[in-house]
Amino acid sequence: MSQASAGHDRVLDRLVVIGLGLIGGSFAKGLRENGLFREVVGFDLDPLSRRQAVELGVVDRCAETLEQACEGADVIQLAVPILAMEKVLARLAQIDLGRAVLTDVGSAKGNIVACAVRVFGHMPARFVPGHPIAGSEQSGVSAAKAELFRRHKVILTPVEGTDPAALALVDQLWRALGASVEHMEVEHHDEVLAATSHLPHLLAFGLVDSLARRHENLEIFRYAAGGFRDFTRIAGSDPVMWHDIFLANGKAVLQILDAFESDLVQLRAAIEQGDGHHLLGVFTRARAAREHFSKILARRAYVDVMHSNDLIFLANPGGTLNGRLRVPGDKSISHRSIMLGSLADGVTEVEGFLEGEDALATLQAFRDMGVVIEGPQHGRVTIHGVGLHGLKPPPGPLYLGNSGTSMRLLSGLLAAQPFDTVLTGDASLSKRPMNRVAKPLREMGAVIETGPDGRPPLTIRGGQRLTAIHYEMPMASAQVKSCLLLAGLYANGETSVTEPAPTRDHTERMLRGFGYPVTVSGNTARVESGHALKATRIEVPADISSAAFFLVAASIAEGSDLILEHVGINPTRTGVIDILRLMGANLELLNEREVGGEPVADIRVRSAKLKGIDIPEDLVPLAIDEFPVLFVAAACAEGRTVLRGAEELRVKESDRIQVMADGLQALGVKADPTPDGIVIEGGPIGGGEIHSHGDHRIAMSFSVAALRASAPIRIHDCANVATSFPNFLVLASEAGMRVSEEGNS
Repeated sequence: MSQASAGHDRVLDRLVVIGLGLIGGSFAKGLRENGLFREVVGFDLDPLSRRQAVELGVVDRCAETLEQACEGADVIQLAVPILAMEKVLARLAQIDLGRAVLTDVGSAKGNIVACAVRVFGHMPARFVPGHPIAGSEQSGVSAAKAELFRRHKVILTPVEGTDPAALALVDQLWRALGASVEHMEVEHHDEVLAATSHLPHLLAFGLVDSLARRHENLEIFRYAAGGFRDFTRIAGSDPVMWHDIFLANGKAVLQILDAFESDLVQLRAAIEQGDGHHLLGVFTRARAAREHFSKILARRAYVDVMHSNDLIFLANPGGTLNGRLRVPGDKSISHRSIMLGSLADGVTEVEGFLEGEDALATLQAFRDMGVVIEGPQHGRVTIHGVGLHGLKPPPGPLYLGNSGTSMRLLSGLLAAQPFDTVLTGDASLSKRPMNRVAKPLREMGAVIETGPDGRPPLTIRGGQRLTAIHYEMPMASAQVKSCLLLAGLYANGETSVTEPAPTRDHTERMLRGFGYPVTVSGNTARVESGHALKATRIEVPADISSAAFFLVAASIAEGSDLILEHVGINPTRTGVIDILRLMGANLELLNEREVGGEPVADIRVRSAKLKGIDIPEDLVPLAIDEFPVLFVAAACAEGRTVLRGAEELRVKESDRIQVMADGLQALGVKADPTPDGIVIEGGPIGGGEIHSHGDHRIAMSFSVAALRASAPIRIHDCANVATSFPNFLVLASEAGMRVSEEGNS
């Protein structure tokens, strides 16, 4: 890494590392190899470690005394055992350190800060406490590796009065070693580490010691399975080091140990009383949490390796689609099955659940509110409902990822709960407008606080009595309608919602499926409180929004003949079929039937010569999610296609009008955005670079465009395809498209 990239104008003179073990040695070796200091000096009480450090190229030289080591230092790294820290700091307090920056690697920051205050009389402004979360099975300076910290977390814990320049320097040194650096308050760091590192080590040491002292210990260890070995592996850690850590971070460890002890008592009682429901709840939540965190960590590791968060799809020109496909389950119905199943009395079975990240966010939210949910496994989910009034306060904010549906619908359900909740999401969701649900919910008596400009996070205050309203929606939106109907389950009186144009009616249909009365007359839906939801069985049809990519793909790819199986054809969702037929597409509905209150069919689509049209405005709400790929169809059609009345597209995961226009123009297509739509002239499609802005539907739409492109299309920022269509690339390849992750054939 160049000096400039480390954020300095010059190479620093001298780095001093006190304590030449694995961590201190690796820090010294990494920075020495990076050339960020003219000299790296080591100090250790052990003469063998000092000699090895020089021989192995860990440091340039070692000093005989602490005073000699610190002379002329720019940075001093303290990498000594945590209980030896006060003695070292006391000696440093007697030395003139000049403008040297102090930092350390201890895992209990409160103890180290307290030591520094005791010996210096105050916390030195140029002392930046730090903790690298990295290690190895080996120890000592001979195990030092320059790359030890690459793709690992380092937490810095500046205090009030920490010199910003010193903090920036230490931050950049760790980044030069490839670490991911975060800043955290001292107390919060110690609480987090007590839970994630210290408690597991305590349990492992304690369990092995407890079993080893039993008379049957030989049999216990002889027949131990892999799980026992995996869990107790960390009991092989350095006893002296961990002795020091537990004494240094005792307060935080005791707090987390008390909480765990209480949970353990409840587990014991459940086993004693034969309470299988409690056990199932603990086990399903734990498994889901571990998988959730593993995915987050895996994605973080991928990002670190690539030094980028850019997942690129490479779509090569040409291809023909043939055969039979079943796309994933309907996202809208998957969301609602979890919500209503959780609030129902009894056990609800769901088949065909979409295991995309959006629907999984809803599932996790209800787990966090105490609902026992088994699965999903191969699309099968079992929900142990708690009734309309059985939800429990979540332990923290409900994180909903990229899912606007989750946030808006949950707002209605949570507005009447007796507890407070905070709804958060990723960077994309945090930009999306939420006043469209907050405003009418406030009219019902809800207390909802939003971020700036009505955007997330949402804080919903519990304990409010809701009163039914009649709401005339200014803009057609199934999410707003569903939000208010769900709030109406708790509101005093009859809640009615009138929409200016028809939108998807999955909520109304599913409420009836759960035995809750809903009346619909014209464009008005009504519910009243006082009824119950009864568990049922739900079979989720294939999502027509996901099918739309293949409907367009087979229409524009010459020689295609494709059947999409078991697709939901709810009349409030079939705008894409109607629009494609108006453009001349060859679509045929086969085997029409009804499953669980939802109409489904197999759809046969064959290639056809499409023509440009003026899209009827009454079809816009019925195809709102499918327009990105319909824009691709328009680009392949003969003549001009005009869309009006679709301003809602500008506040989706991205501004879909502008982003699609930019992408089509980059491929040589004439596309002119308007405030509420777009005008597209069909014509040749070239290759090029497309930026999806993290919008899954944009990424998949331009994958389809490659079928008619004259050169490859590289589509950036495609990771969010997993939110709605996790196996898109697999099915696209099976059907005959030539799209894959860049670097994978």
